Amino acid sequence: MNLSLAQTIEDKLKSALSPELLEVENESANHNVPKGSETHFRVVVVSRSFEGKLPVARHQLVYKALAEEMKPGRVHALAITSRTPAEWAAAAEANVSPPCLGGSKS
Repeated sequence: MNLSLAQTIEDKLKSALSPELLEVENESANHNVPKGSETHFRVVVVSRSFEGKLPVARHQLVYKALAEEMKPGRVHALAITSRTPAEWAAAAEANVSPPCLGGSKS
């Protein structure tokens, strides 16, 4: 059985980084490529493996895990969001709407 490239990317990132959250999205349809292509991806990786590392080092970990997929002729573009669990939680809290203070209900 042949895995899709998206599934291969997901499997390799899970194995290498033990993420708490992982999203792999094939964005190829948004680009000028043949229908069904797997060339442009977006990944969101939340992992303790990123703790104490600058963004460049985090991306290097992702690229290392996907070395085969990043060879010419495979993945053309890879957008990476890399966060620690604490950073991800803080960002989620920052995006929560404040509670309603009653407004016209009072």
